[in-house]
Parts: sequence; C-alpha cells; structure tokens
Amino acid sequence: MSSHDALIHLESIKKIYGEGEARTYALRGVDIEFYEGEFIAIMGSSGSGKSTMMNIIGCLDEPSEGSYYFQGVDIGSLNRNQISLLRRNFMGFIFQGFNLLARTSAVENVELPLIYRGMKSSERRAKSLEALAKVGLDHVAHHQPSQLSGGQQQRVAIARALVTDPLIILADEPTGNLDTKNSIEVMKLLQELNAEGITVIMVTHEPDMAQFAQKVIIFRDGNIEKIEEKSKDVF
Repeated sequence: MSSHDALIHLESIKKIYGEGEARTYALRGVDIEFYEGEFIAIMGSSGSGKSTMMNIIGCLDEPSEGSYYFQGVDIGSLNRNQISLLRRNFMGFIFQGFNLLARTSAVENVELPLIYRGMKSSERRAKSLEALAKVGLDHVAHHQPSQLSGGQQQRVAIARALVTDPLIILADEPTGNLDTKNSIEVMKLLQELNAEGITVIMVTHEPDMAQFAQKVIIFRDGNIEKIEEKSKDVF
C-alpha cells in the first residue's frame, strides 16, 4: 500500500516546545501511515511522545514542522472551523477519565455530539439508544454516571464516540481507570468495532491491552523505536 492509500499520512512531524535553551522536542520527525480498518496501539514511556502524537492525529494540537494528510487532504491547509468539522464528522474520542457529565443520564451523554451537529431531538435520541444497545447498555440509558460501574461508564463513553458513525476512533488510555475484567471487556468491544470496519488508534501503557491490537508502535524520545505486527485474533 502506498501513502496515497493511507487514511492518515504523517510526514516529518516535529513538535517543539519552548525557545532557546528551554527548547524541547516532543516529536523529532516522525513518518508513519495508518490505513483504514487497522487497530493500532501506541506505546512508550512517559515523555516518549505517544500522547503528543495522539493529540496531533486527533487535530487537538498542531505539529511545529511536517505535514499531516487525512484522506489525502493537507490538514495544514484547513482553517479552525474546517478542522472542527473534520473532528466532528470523522473522529470519535475515548479518554481515560470517561469525561461524562455527572448530572446527565447515559443517553443524554451519548447525545452530546449529535447536539453539536444540530440533529433533531427525536432522531438523536433514537440514534443514541442504538449506540448504547451496541455496547450492551440500553437497559441503563437513564442512569447517571454515579449509578454505573467504571466499566459501564467507559462503555457509555464508547457509545458517545460511536454515535456519529466515525471513520476512526482515537482512544487515549481507555482502560487506565479500569480493573482487569472491565479492561478486557472494553478491549474486546474495541476489537468488535474494528472488525466492523472502524479504524482504532489507541494509546496505552499496558502491554496486555496492546495485545488486542494488530500493530503496536513503540515510541522512545520522540521517535518511533519499533513497530510490531500482531495477529488479529489474539484472544
């Protein structure tokens, strides 16, 4: 496959913080491609550049140097509104801390991205209930986060990421706050979504969780140290 076929193509990506003697390289010229339908785990120690890479992929941060192409479109040529639309229409985000609104029901949390799209109330409610059913939580649709376990809260967050029918899910330490049983359930769910065609890119520090991915990219000191190919059916 060539870079022209890539869903995401990153070319000579650098991220630099500070000036002069305080100048720090978070990324030192990374070249990588991600293809539609892949399940990628990004690993590395603290300060390796993995979180910076995830923020750039998700258009939450800009590279200091280099080029980022999404489906062949140069992200550097887009304005802020266009980048917001790209995130809203093509990307779903899952975070370690769940990021659910505390006094809002599960289904209302899932509806949030659809409100930003201006979708009608009845349509977004139906779509949100469908997303909750997909993660096995339609029976707790009207529960608030405080009434749910950590694993259930993360599955609500996954439903919220799914409800916009994203091309890609970006998961930042999605099992970081979960016990082993719930972690495995969440990872199997991500595997199932990937099998349905959604590209998954996940940052994790847990080798056991990285085993669920097809490919593991290991960062060290702002560079890609190595790439490990995995079997699709590890579990």
